[in-house]
Amino acid sequence: MRKLSLLLIAFLGFQTLQAQTPIVETTVFQNGEGGYLCYRIPAIVKAPTGELLAFAEGRKTDCGDFGDVDIVLRTSRDNGQSWEPIQVVADYGQDQAGNPAPVFDLTDRRFPKGRLFMIYNTGTASEKAVREGKAIREVWYKTSTDGGQTWSEAVNITTSINRPNKPEFNPAYTFKEDWRSYANTPGHALQIQQGRYKGRLFVAANHSEGPPQPQFQDYRAHGFYSDNHGQTWKLSQTVFYPGGNESTAAETSTGSLLMNMRNQSGDVKNRLLAFTTNAGETWDQVTVATDLPDPVCQGSMISYQPPGGGRVLLFSNANSQTKREKLTVRVSQDDGRTWSAGHEICAESAAYSDLVEQSDGELGVLYEKDNYSKITYARFGYDWLTR
Repeated sequence: MRKLSLLLIAFLGFQTLQAQTPIVETTVFQNGEGGYLCYRIPAIVKAPTGELLAFAEGRKTDCGDFGDVDIVLRTSRDNGQSWEPIQVVADYGQDQAGNPAPVFDLTDRRFPKGRLFMIYNTGTASEKAVREGKAIREVWYKTSTDGGQTWSEAVNITTSINRPNKPEFNPAYTFKEDWRSYANTPGHALQIQQGRYKGRLFVAANHSEGPPQPQFQDYRAHGFYSDNHGQTWKLSQTVFYPGGNESTAAETSTGSLLMNMRNQSGDVKNRLLAFTTNAGETWDQVTVATDLPDPVCQGSMISYQPPGGGRVLLFSNANSQTKREKLTVRVSQDDGRTWSAGHEICAESAAYSDLVEQSDGELGVLYEKDNYSKITYARFGYDWLTR
């Protein structure tokens, strides 16, 4: 009888602990399922109608960055508890379609229900070969006016926001800057919601310039934007920090932007921050974020308005300087100048991630887990982050 009582107490204690657990997870992309050997590079956005749209690279033959890679989508209509079957959004034949950067344009009067942009890159050779000048990366977008159910034909915008010097691939690619490797964020893009630049679509990005240099010093971060609903696109100024790589951006409380970058050079194992007062046209200041350790990996950042409080920034990344592990979400209440110690989503293997606000006001992060074997969606509340 005593043993039964102890078991009952243990069971009730476990049930209480479960009820108090602030994080609920669901697997969205599992390696080997849906016709793809591997899934990587998550990106997620919320539709105006509340659905969550989770994107990833579906890699058919292996987990390598280059090969037969499609951009795929799964949709959730219940705040991430369940997900609809996989849909292919971009297929570049036997080559690579990758780095999905989705964003909803909510200010175009022609589309009162919102228009979804999917900006992405294509490649016909490995990153190494592209850096060596043997191939190029191009930039495209597709749009959807029905929440990702159907998509327009792809539009090539490479000449507007890239600077390749490869006329043998395209007579228009004769830019003296000689940009080679090129990648969108990866993760979601954004639209500015307030102030002078309201409506601007902004995509964080990076490129390499000229021949490869030691410690990836040929890499730089930049961005590109549209103020007319994607009809034309403009380049931002390049962020001057050698090795600036995969970047993410978020709107600040002033209606401008903050860029948050991976430091590919590894001279310090911390994130890089670029501040701007004109929403990414130029960059005023670049700092090493000593309170944002990073093992040279991607991260995600969003603007969030907590109930009854002022606007804050949220940031997720692998909270380590040695391994891709300990996925952590932090809060900044001063537009990214300082950050909280953060709360851990996953204590073990975790890599790329993308944050989103759900329709119920709760938060979620779509992230690579368990040595890239799956992409998981974790749901949690803002109050947990501030305990």
